[in-house]
Amino acid sequence: MSACGGGDTPDASGEEPVPAPSAAEFPKPGQSLESLLSEVGETNQLAVLPSGGTFEPGDDRFGFGIFDVGGAQLLNADAAIYAAHGDSKPIGPLPARVESLETKPAYTADSLEPTDAKVVYVADVPFSETGEWRLVAAVRDSKGVLAATRLPSVVVDEYPDIPDVGDPAPDIHTPTIDDVGPANIAEIDTRRPASTMHDEDFAQVVGKKPAVLLFATPALCMSRVCGPVTDVAEQVKAEYGDKAAFIHMEIYEDNVPGEKNLRDQVKAYGLFSEPWLFVVDENGDVETRIEGAFSVDELEDALEPLVN
Repeated sequence: MSACGGGDTPDASGEEPVPAPSAAEFPKPGQSLESLLSEVGETNQLAVLPSGGTFEPGDDRFGFGIFDVGGAQLLNADAAIYAAHGDSKPIGPLPARVESLETKPAYTADSLEPTDAKVVYVADVPFSETGEWRLVAAVRDSKGVLAATRLPSVVVDEYPDIPDVGDPAPDIHTPTIDDVGPANIAEIDTRRPASTMHDEDFAQVVGKKPAVLLFATPALCMSRVCGPVTDVAEQVKAEYGDKAAFIHMEIYEDNVPGEKNLRDQVKAYGLFSEPWLFVVDENGDVETRIEGAFSVDELEDALEPLVN
């Protein structure tokens, strides 16, 4: 059983996730989420927040963070998701593995904040139908006590304009260091130091070789994960950069936050949150997409089949 709360971040180098606990460690869901909450005991001492809000019918990656009432992230908890389509009988438990967002020191930005996320919990949820899904998380604390909490509902197939797996990746021009000059790199990258992912224009490489396209704003991120995932991409680029294009695209025009200030490239992908990762194959089709946090291991798993 994992210890809940503080403690060491699993896998600081990003090599392997902490495996999901056994489903047998969690109760069966019963006839409704309300009966599950009543049986387990609903807590107001934890907040479980999805790392994204865009889901498609079928098995989907469901990432989330767990926080205590003071806002500190729980780094190594045992957790499982239960999901119900509307008022239907819930499915679950769906245990979550723990993916580290940390990287090797050489790829960790100076601009990384202490409050930035350090892990993401990932459960595989079979969203069998479109529409509203209601969610509950069960979390076991360091004393072995199990508690449950509600999550915000999600709507499956609510955002069909965002490119999905198998869709052609929209052909966008992304600004490069040649466009702005080395002295003005901050115009197109809020990371400190700037990432090395501005050498190639996406429009010039899409359909010619695999590409990693990351929409993120490390210094202006609302989700607390843009900085960590940009570092993740930097570390993976060091290994695969000669086999694929790595492109970091900022979110806001003139790096001024605001919904009305989204860059044209962000609008072209229909995005409303940050960060977003699109791994695109050599034919220009989306092979993997992830909204929110992801680990070195997950990015390597997505990219490796395209480059070997």
